[in-house]
Amino acid sequence: MNSSTKWWTIAGIVIVIYSFFPLAWMISLAFKPPSDIVSGNPQFLPTAWTLDNFATIFSDSLFTRALLNSIGIAVIATLISVVIAMFAAYAIARLEFRGKKVLLSLALGIAMFPQAALVGPLFNMWRGLGIYDTWLGLIIPYMTFALPLSIWTMSAFFRQIPWEMEHAAQVDGATQWQAFRKVIVPLAAPGVFTTAILTFFFCWNDFLFSISLTSTNSARTVPAALAFFQGASYFESAVPYIMAASVIVTIPVVILVLIFQRRIVAGLTSGAVKG
Repeated sequence: MNSSTKWWTIAGIVIVIYSFFPLAWMISLAFKPPSDIVSGNPQFLPTAWTLDNFATIFSDSLFTRALLNSIGIAVIATLISVVIAMFAAYAIARLEFRGKKVLLSLALGIAMFPQAALVGPLFNMWRGLGIYDTWLGLIIPYMTFALPLSIWTMSAFFRQIPWEMEHAAQVDGATQWQAFRKVIVPLAAPGVFTTAILTFFFCWNDFLFSISLTSTNSARTVPAALAFFQGASYFESAVPYIMAASVIVTIPVVILVLIFQRRIVAGLTSGAVKG
C-alpha cells in the first residue's frame, strides 16, 4: 500500500466514524437510565444498560399510535405515488407529445418548491374540506411532493430500456399492456424500487406537514409525536425516551434499505442486455 492509498484509507475511516457517531450516541442514550442524563459525570456508555426506556415508550399510546400512523401513511402514499409515477414515466419516455420537456421541468420545479409556503394554505383548505388531522390530509401533500421526483427518477430508467424488447413481445402476440407488464416493468424494477425507497423515506421522515396538519394522535406521525414526549415526572429528562423511540423508528428504515438493496442489485443483473 503506497502512501497515497494509505492516507485515503485513513480519511475514509475518519469520515465513516464521524458519520456514525450521532447514531452511536443515539443508541447509547436509548439504553441509559434517566439518572445518567442528569449525572454530574457524563460519559458515552451507560453506567447500567436498561430496556426500561423501550418498555416505557411502548406503554405510551402517544408513541404506539404515532408508529401505526407513520407506517400506514408512508406505505399508502408510497404505493400510490409509485404506481402513478410508473405509468406517467412510461408515457413520458415512450410516447412523443407536445410539452413533454415542459412537463418534466414543471415536475422538477414542484419537487423543489418550499414546503413551508404551502402549510398555511393547506391548513385552511383541509379544515374547510374536513380532512384536517386525518391520514388523507397527510397522504395528499406527501404525494404532491413525492410524485414529481418519482416521475423524474423513473423516466430516466425507462429511457434506458431497449424498446426493441417491447416490440419483440408484441410481435410474439402480446398486447401493449402485456408487453408493459411482463417485459418493461421487470426490466425497470431497479428504478421502481429505488423510487419507492426515496418516496418512503420522504414520507417516513417528514416533520413539517405532520406537525402542522395534525392536532391529535389520530393522524400524527412519529417525527411530530417525538416533540410531545415527556419524562415520567416534571423533573425527569425525556431524552432517553426520545432516543429509544428514535432507535425504534430507525430500524424499519435500515431493514428497508437492506431488503431493497438486494432487489435493486438483482434487478440490475437480471435486466442486463448483452450486446
